Amino acid sequence: MKRAAFGWIALLALVAAAPWLGLYPVLGMRIMCFALLACAFNLLAGYGGLISFGHAALFGGAGYIAGLALASWHWPTPLGVLLGVAFAVAIGLAMALIAVRRHGIYFSMITLALAQIVYFYFLQASFTGGEDGLQGIPRGTLLGLPLHDDRVMYEVVFAVFATSWWFLRRINRSPFGQILHASRENTQRLISLGYSATQYRIAVFVLSAAFAGLAGALKAVVMGFETLDDVHWATSGLVILMTLVGGLGTDLGPVFGAALVTLLEDKMGAIARLLVHLTGVAWFQQLSDSVSIVIGAIFVLCVLLLRRGVVGEIGARLRGDPGG
Repeated sequence: MKRAAFGWIALLALVAAAPWLGLYPVLGMRIMCFALLACAFNLLAGYGGLISFGHAALFGGAGYIAGLALASWHWPTPLGVLLGVAFAVAIGLAMALIAVRRHGIYFSMITLALAQIVYFYFLQASFTGGEDGLQGIPRGTLLGLPLHDDRVMYEVVFAVFATSWWFLRRINRSPFGQILHASRENTQRLISLGYSATQYRIAVFVLSAAFAGLAGALKAVVMGFETLDDVHWATSGLVILMTLVGGLGTDLGPVFGAALVTLLEDKMGAIARLLVHLTGVAWFQQLSDSVSIVIGAIFVLCVLLLRRGVVGEIGARLRGDPGG
């Protein structure tokens, strides 16, 4: 236990010090925002067994509402972020009440349809700026700290992310989390024991929506703008990919998957140039314009070779469980 605790402390210290070790703070904050979104999705899908295609509406919607509160209404930053979270919770509750009584692909398609309604609302709403996006979102201050300083903002985002990740991890190990596992594995048996599977599914959907909204609101503050890309269904697909590549139902899998995908999107050009330099094959330079192909290839390889995701497979091997 002491060795594990020391490892966690060392990891947290390393991530907290990353901007002073050469990591571009804005890139680090983007990774943490998407990692939090992936962890929120993992709570719903990995622990509750519900695959939603609607998390982009929660993520991007919260970003738009938080941006509106900060840029147009001049709210303090914490209140603007909380308003974004409240919006995500409201939308998540509405989605849950409609969708949770369906299962499998029907549940997924209902969440996708509802998310598209939200997308078209933000596309046409006057305050969102349409395809140009909502610009000029100020970072403001927090407890007197100037959030326009990238390193200060990084530490704030890191504190929020670390606390949220710990809380989600505790949920998984709580009695509530065990009921979610039971609902995922055998819903009829859970009902026979006197539990309301529907109520627990609504609760986990709303919890997941809250953390997805927190991720979206933070990203809007970090970047200073919000665009339709974040509310588009493709973002829902991307977060599913992140979670599956890292390891669905694991604590660190969504974080690893989000970091991998975000780094590939940001650094694919540099990676392609490195491959050309190491191998002398000029064709690798074409990969800099083909990020989606690279990410898709990684996903296919994980599905074929690492059925439990990268972190899931590593954990299983360490436990002596080679089966997939």
